[in-house]
Amino acid sequence: MSYDLVLHNGEIVFPGEGMRRGSLAIRNGRIAAILAPEERAEARRIIDCTDRLVMPGVIDPHTHIGFGDKENDWDTESRTALLGGVTGLFSFWRSDDLGAATGPWRDAALARSAIDFGFHFGVTSRRHVQELAELSQRFGVTSVKVYLMYKGATGAAKGFGEVDDGLLFAALQAGAKIRNGVVGVHCENTEVIPVLREPLKAAGRDDLRVWDEQSPGFLETENVFRVCYFGEKTNCPVNIVHMSAVESLDLVRKLRHPGRAPIHVETCIHYLSLSRDSAIGNLGKVNPPLRSQSDIDGLWEGVRTGEISTIGSDHVPRKRSTKGPDIWQATAGFPGIAQILPVLLEEGWRKRGIPLETLAAATSSNVADLYSVRGKGRIAPGFDADFAIVDPDGTTRIDAAAYPSHSDYSPYDGMSFRGAITHTILRGEVLVEDGALAPGIGASGRYLHRAA
Repeated sequence: MSYDLVLHNGEIVFPGEGMRRGSLAIRNGRIAAILAPEERAEARRIIDCTDRLVMPGVIDPHTHIGFGDKENDWDTESRTALLGGVTGLFSFWRSDDLGAATGPWRDAALARSAIDFGFHFGVTSRRHVQELAELSQRFGVTSVKVYLMYKGATGAAKGFGEVDDGLLFAALQAGAKIRNGVVGVHCENTEVIPVLREPLKAAGRDDLRVWDEQSPGFLETENVFRVCYFGEKTNCPVNIVHMSAVESLDLVRKLRHPGRAPIHVETCIHYLSLSRDSAIGNLGKVNPPLRSQSDIDGLWEGVRTGEISTIGSDHVPRKRSTKGPDIWQATAGFPGIAQILPVLLEEGWRKRGIPLETLAAATSSNVADLYSVRGKGRIAPGFDADFAIVDPDGTTRIDAAAYPSHSDYSPYDGMSFRGAITHTILRGEVLVEDGALAPGIGASGRYLHRAA
C-alpha cells in the first residue's frame, strides 16, 4: 500500500499514554496507519526519524494575535509558530460588536495564517453575554474569557466599563448553556493592587520584582476562589488561564469535587521557567506577574500530576520599544509561541523527569479535548497528520532575529535548550525542514469551527 508520507522509525510520543518506536503512514493529510519499526511502506516521501522524537503538533491555547502588527500578525506569528513545532493556536478575540467583527477577522486569518487557528471570545459587556448563544453557533466558538483585571478604574482606562462580578456570573450562566462550553478567567484583584502599588512607586522602585510585589500571588488566588465558587453555582466549567501562583493551584485542589462543574487549569511556559528574579528587567513584565522559584517548582508538580492540564505561551508580538521606559509604563506581555517545546523539553523533561507523554498531553490532546477540536491532538489513525519532529540531542539557542515574528526580542534571548525541532508537519505537509521554514509556504491554515 502506498502513502503520501511516511515518518520512519521514530520514537512516537502518544500523549497521555506512553512512547514506542514505530513509523507513521500518512495519506490525504491524515494518519493512515501506525507501523511497527520493521514494517516497510511505499510512499512518495519517507523521512528517517531514527533517534528522533515524533510528537503531536502543539496547539497553543493562549495567544494574542493582532496585538503587534494587526495587518500582518497572522502571517508573521503563524510562521514563527511553525519553527517551534506549533501547528495550531487559539487567539483571544475582542470587539464591541463580535457579530460584525468576527467574520472579517476569521477571513483575514484564512488569507494569511500558515497554521490552523480558532478563537476565544473576550466577554467585556452585557451585550456579549446576551449574544453569546447565537455567536457561539454562528462562529463555532465554545470558549470565552472574562477579564477580572479590567474591573473598575483599570478597565475604564482601557474602555471597558461593564466588567464586574455581575458580568462574570452572567457569563458563567451563559457558558453553562453552550454545548461543551468553558469560561476562562484572568484572575487578578485589581481593586487591591493600587493599595500595594502606590507606596512602591513612591519609593522609586523600578525593577522586575516590584511587578510581583504590587500584584502578589494571593490576589490571583482570591479571584480564583470567586470564579470556582460561581462556576459551581452556575454549573459551568471554568478554566483558570495563565495560572502563576502555586497558592492558586493549592486552592483549586481543595475546590475540586466529583459531581461539580470541572475546574480546569492552564499555565504558561514563562511561569514554568522565568522568575521575578530573572535578569531580563522590563522585558519580563506580564500579567499576572512572574513569581518566585517556589511557584515555578510548585506549578511543575501540577503539570506532573495532570492537575494543570494545558500549557500555552500567552504570545504577544510587540516590539522591544514598548517595554519601557520603566516597569510602570512598559507594556505587559511578550512573545513565546516558538519556545513552548524547547522550554518544556528542557525544564520539564530534562531537568525534572516529567514524561514526554505528559507534556504532549498538556500541549496537544488536552487542548483539543478542552476546546472540542475534533481530529487533532493525538497520534492515531484518522487524526490529522500534525507533528513536531524533535532531535533530543540537538540544541535550540534563542535569537529573536531568527524568527519572522513582528516582535524583535524574546525574554529567552541568548538561552539554550536541549532539544531541537527539525520538522513541523501540518496535515501531512512538511512546513519546516531541518529547522527552517520550507520555501513558498502559503496560507495553509484552516479555521477550527467547534460548535455542534
